[in-house]
Amino acid sequence: MRYGLAIALLLGATCAMASPPQTSTPLLIAHRGASADRPEHTLMAYKLAIEQGADFIEPDLVSTKDGHLVARHENEISGTTDIADRPEFANRRTTRTIDGVKTEGWFTEDFTLAEIKTLRARERLPQLRGTAHDGQEQVPTFAEILAMVKAEEARTGRRIGLYPETKHPSYFRSIGLPLEEPLLAALSRAGYAEATDPIFIQSFEAGNLEAIRPRTRLRLIQLMASEGSPPDRPGQSYARMRSPAGLKALAAHVDGIGVEKPMVIPRTADGRLDKPTSLVADAHAAGLKVHVWTFRPENYFLPAEHRIGENLGTRGNSVAEIQAFLATGIDGLFSDSTPDAVKARSTAPRAVARP
Repeated sequence: MRYGLAIALLLGATCAMASPPQTSTPLLIAHRGASADRPEHTLMAYKLAIEQGADFIEPDLVSTKDGHLVARHENEISGTTDIADRPEFANRRTTRTIDGVKTEGWFTEDFTLAEIKTLRARERLPQLRGTAHDGQEQVPTFAEILAMVKAEEARTGRRIGLYPETKHPSYFRSIGLPLEEPLLAALSRAGYAEATDPIFIQSFEAGNLEAIRPRTRLRLIQLMASEGSPPDRPGQSYARMRSPAGLKALAAHVDGIGVEKPMVIPRTADGRLDKPTSLVADAHAAGLKVHVWTFRPENYFLPAEHRIGENLGTRGNSVAEIQAFLATGIDGLFSDSTPDAVKARSTAPRAVARP
């Protein structure tokens, strides 16, 4: 998920209204795995999240030069791998324009899978979460993630959901490395084909979801940010898409929306939670599920009333923040900390057994 993070700020830094009862227990989606405790998008992060009780794990997918899907939040990988320290790849540093943003670094589409597999994953937010697990894991392929999920299902005896996101799909298609075809093929080979299967495919773009709809019965989620537009449709704002009319139009080809937290509960000028918006009710009226991103345990990310102490790197009371959102009737949530999400859901006043 996208967000702005001025991490330098932390280095010097020493209730919601109720809505109608929920009809099922909200889904707990491990955002990039157990990313508050392990480097994101690694097998160790996904496995830990499953052990902690996540219903779904979320792999963000980009492509290698030779067409393999790998799990990285961005195709620029200097922030999440040791590639900048690898002299053999120094000449691959370049500048690309992705979704209108000029970015400098190393990009997955310039490397074969064999080359990607020589890299080691690193913590993306070391100032907040340390570096104890750096260097222990490779960048996983989507095929490896699918195999791991099947193995964990056999080990635990429970279904484990997958919530893949296509990252920059229009860009990848423009360079001859489309994401949708290999994604759908991999899911089909793994036995996922029906709307009842524990799969959600998500994207911030709109056109690729519309194109996917006739080709799969798997559930689709339109991601939205508080501001801006789908990268493939700059003239179609997220504000318009989240209006009652926009939600009704979306319901023709997606099953739900994945929305940034302030779209459900904004914050006041002093950083506290404000009154909820009508978005959850509007989406439900259109027949859409609402999944909210992203809950993180550190004070830096929390509303003022749920921080503990003055240090922005300290973990605060994210359980209370999650419970405020659960009270609005949301259908699912993305969390970096699965234990906090599990605790919030288990103690939420109106949670009932999922049918």
